[in-house]
Parts: sequence; structure tokens; C-alpha cells
Amino acid sequence: MTPHDILRHTFGYPDFRGRQAEIIEHVTGGGDALVLMPTGGGKSLCYQIPALLRRGVAIVVSPLIALMQNQVEALTQQGIRAAFLNSSVDRDTIRDTERRLFGDDLDLLYVAPERLMTDRFLALLDGLAEGNRLALFAIDEAHCVSQWGHDFRPEYLQLSAIHERHPNVPRIALTATADEATRQEMIARLGLTEARIFIASFDRPNIRYTVVEKDNPRRQLLNFLAARRGCAGIVYCLTRKKVDDTAAWLNQQGYPALPYHAGLDTETRAQNQRRFLREDGIIMVATIAFGMGIDKPDVRFVAHLDLPKSLEAYYQETGRAGRDGEAAEAWMAYGLQDVALQRARINDSGADEQQKRLENQKLNALLGYAESGHCRRVVLLNYFGENSQPCNNCDACLNPPESWDGSVAAQKALSTVFRTGQRFGVKHLTDVLVGQENPRTLDYGHQRLSTWGIGADIKPEDWRAIFRQLVAAGFLHVDMNEYGALKLTHAARPVLKGEQRVELRRRILSPSTRNKEKRPRVITEPDTEPNSALSTESRALFERLREWRAETAKEQGVPAYVIFHDKTLKEIAQSRPANPNELMTVQGVGQAKMERYGAKILELVAGDS
Repeated sequence: MTPHDILRHTFGYPDFRGRQAEIIEHVTGGGDALVLMPTGGGKSLCYQIPALLRRGVAIVVSPLIALMQNQVEALTQQGIRAAFLNSSVDRDTIRDTERRLFGDDLDLLYVAPERLMTDRFLALLDGLAEGNRLALFAIDEAHCVSQWGHDFRPEYLQLSAIHERHPNVPRIALTATADEATRQEMIARLGLTEARIFIASFDRPNIRYTVVEKDNPRRQLLNFLAARRGCAGIVYCLTRKKVDDTAAWLNQQGYPALPYHAGLDTETRAQNQRRFLREDGIIMVATIAFGMGIDKPDVRFVAHLDLPKSLEAYYQETGRAGRDGEAAEAWMAYGLQDVALQRARINDSGADEQQKRLENQKLNALLGYAESGHCRRVVLLNYFGENSQPCNNCDACLNPPESWDGSVAAQKALSTVFRTGQRFGVKHLTDVLVGQENPRTLDYGHQRLSTWGIGADIKPEDWRAIFRQLVAAGFLHVDMNEYGALKLTHAARPVLKGEQRVELRRRILSPSTRNKEKRPRVITEPDTEPNSALSTESRALFERLREWRAETAKEQGVPAYVIFHDKTLKEIAQSRPANPNELMTVQGVGQAKMERYGAKILELVAGDS
């Protein structure tokens, strides 16, 4: 049987995507591989198909219990012999799984890294190797090996030992994102110096990227959600308290929301995650503790109420939207205080100075993305070393910001920072610039400064945006040791001396054109409804198929998408197959699912005709 035969008859897909075929051929032939492929790009097939082609069982290292369970449920639906071992499994199940291992009754075994490195499991691997029953090792979410990454797992540092113990068993390490520094760290720590590196495009063209300035973020989030009621989504917050408060508030506003963070007990986290995966329209409000490996295809949006720690983290988190290839959104609200908090996190960490510099550079890249007036996708992909063209599917493309020569405004702002002693934050500096008398400015005598009131022709909210852009451009930095005070950098000198021009984003209009503001272009809402492209007749059938799928999933105790993705049901509703052969041409319908569900689906289609 060829890889393409398995792809078609087992998984129900007509063709490989990108470099999948090349990766599968390499690993099936016994080669090591490091695979960087975006979420939703089909990474799992890169080791699942070789597992079915090679002799023995594939050992898949996975960091999350929920991820293992979801993948095993999906594989079982496709007629593939799979199991998992982790702390949630009872002794009887462990014994049964071990029996299946040595009875050649498993194609894939998912294992937590903590269990993999136990003496007992290493002995099991030795026994399998003696009988030539080890097909390959797959290390999923391989970026967890990065000690300064956002998903670091210390157990991953030990995984190079499996290669030392079984050097002839091929390995494939996979991740959805890794900048150059993380990539080199993975190669070094996992001993993949001889592995072929496969880098797929990081572009997720179905995701629309939007960044807004924080201004009453709850109201902004409500406005964003208004057109997405009933859609599944994730809202990321920086702190546990904010997660709890936001989830409770969303429920009060009529949106079904659940909290998720490390401060909740294990059972509550597991229950909330199960509901998110198995119910439609749930919003998960979470810290970064949630999300890695979540295989829910119909997440229609990811919203950030706080700034992530890096562009890499942002890409990983936003990538959880639209795994089914349908339209999805990445929306973020941020302010300068977010930058200050992230700077403080870096500076207060126990990292050495070199690592702190690296983390600050990553934060600067994220800030540059947020403040950029250019295509979001071009900036994002450029960070990962990929060139692209404007996408026409982000806020900067759909509603291009205007720009103006902000050199004089920048001089006024920087001069005010200098003349007030580089000891104050944006609020106080803005009050000085616009000449706002209050007890604090008067106590410091700042009304006597030469910069007092020199910026009265610009609104305070515009000054806040100017300061944010000056921080992003590297002319100022935020010092959290002095409560968010802005301080000049060396780069500010040529601006203050009039030797360097400063262009500010077009969204901030120059004083001379403030009253000539043009009506902005309308940003059309993306197609977030899963059945929006269907005709009235097809939509009715699609909804009946979804109802059947929901009932079937409930009976089996699995997430609905494990039965079939919305995309598959939509194609069935549109094409209306009349017999098994026609149904087998639908993407996502493999042989096992055809045998299991084909008769019922054809009955539903026939009854709708």
C-alpha cells in the first residue's frame, strides 16, 4: 500500500498538501526529520502515515492528556489501532495497552514525556526494539524543549536519550512555530543535527488579523463578539484573576464562557476543556496555560485582551483559530501598559543578561507588529523568514492607516520626557504637553517648563498613540523599576536634534488635517458562520447532518468534530451523494467512516431530496 492509498482510503483526503508527501517518504525510509508546519497544516499525517507503513508501533510523545485522548479518538474513528498512556489511565488499561503493544495490536501509542522516561517504559521500549517492533518516535510540540519558550516542558530535555538508546529508529520532531533561535535550540537539545529540516509556509490565509488600541477593552471585545455570537472562540488574558473576571462578565452578557488557568483544580480544568471541545459555541477565557495542541477545527476566533510575550507566542496562540481552513479571526487589543508589564516580567526573571536581551528583542518585534501600518501578514511572516505580499485580509490592508510627518510631534514628546527628568509615564507627560493643570503637574512645577502646553493642538488620546509608536520605534523605553516611566534611548538623539525624520501611522492625523478626516473604508466582516456559503436547501440539510453528528458524538462520548468536520458535512450538503462511491469522494470520508456512518448519511441525504 502506498502513502497516497492510505491518505485516500484511511483518512479520506484526495491529495497531500505542501511537503507532506516528501516528509512521509523520508521518515518511512528511516530518516530523521524536523518539521515546522503551521497549525492546521497537516503535521499529524507526517508521522501517522509512516506509522502505518513501517513495521511495529510508533511512539508519539505528546505533552497534554487532552491532546492524546482527542487524537486517539479521531484515529479510532478512522479504523486505526491507537492508544495512549498517561496519568489519567488506570492500571487495567495500562496492562491491556502493554499486552496490545507486544501482540502487534497497536499502530500508534501516545505517551506523556514523564512516562516515556521512566525505567519501566524504557524497558518496554527495549523489549519492542528486540523484536523489531519500534516503527518510529514522533516528538509532537517539539518547541517545548526550548527553555525560554512559552510552552517549556522540562521533561522534553531528556528526550535525546531515546535516540541514544535506539539510534536506528527514525525520529520526527514537529512544531507549529519556531523562530531561528528556538529552531537551533530544538536541534541541539533533541540531537537532531543529522535530521532533514522541512519548513512549510507559515501563512494562514484564512485568518484575518486585527489590532486595536486599548480603549475600554471590555466594550471593544463586546463589539467584536457581536457579529460572532454562537461561534467557538478563545479569549486570552494575562492574569488568572482577569480570566475569572472576564469569563464571569461574558456569561452576564449572554456569551457562554468558561475560565481556564493553572490556578484551577485539575478536574475543573479538564471539565471546562471537555465542554469547549464537545459543545458548540463555547468561549474559553484563558491564560497561555490553555491551547497547545487543541485539535478543535471550528474555533472561529482568538482574541487577546493583553499583549502576548512574543510574536512566536502570538502566532502559536492565534493559530488555534480556523484549523478547518474556514474563515477565522485573530483580534488583539493592546496598550503601552501591556508593554511595561511584559518588560517587567523579563527583567524580573532569573534569566541571564543574554537571555533577557533576546526576550526583549522578541517583545520589540511584537510591538513593531502591533504598531506597524503595513500588512500584518507581511510583518508576521517576515519574522519567520518568509517573504509575502500584502494579503488584503487584515486591518492594515482593508483599512490602510494614513501617515504623516510626525518629526515635530516626536521632538515635542521626547523633549517633554527629558525636561521632566525621565521619571514619568504617558499620562503625566500628556498632561504637560496639552497644558492640563492638576495637582500632580502643579506640585512638580511642570507648568513652568518650556514644553508646557506645546502640544495642545493634538488630542490627549493621540499623544498616547504617539508615545506608543515612539516606544515601538525604539526612541523610548519603559522602565518598570520606576513605575512605567518613559526614558530616552540613544536613538532619540538625532530626532531631538532634527537630524532624523519620524513618520507616524496614518491613523493619527496631523493637526493641520484633523478636521479633514476622510471617511474610513468599511471593513467587511469575515465569513465566520460555517454554513454561510450554502444555499437555503443545502443549509437545511447541513443543519440536519450536524444534529445527527451531535447525537452520535454524545452517544460515543467524543467531540462532534471527531465524527466529521463541519467542512465535510458542508460538502455532503452541497454535493448530495446518492451512493457509497459518491460519498467516498467527499473529503474526510475514509473507508472506516464510510462503513460506520455511510448508510445513515445517505439516508439523511435521500430523505432531504
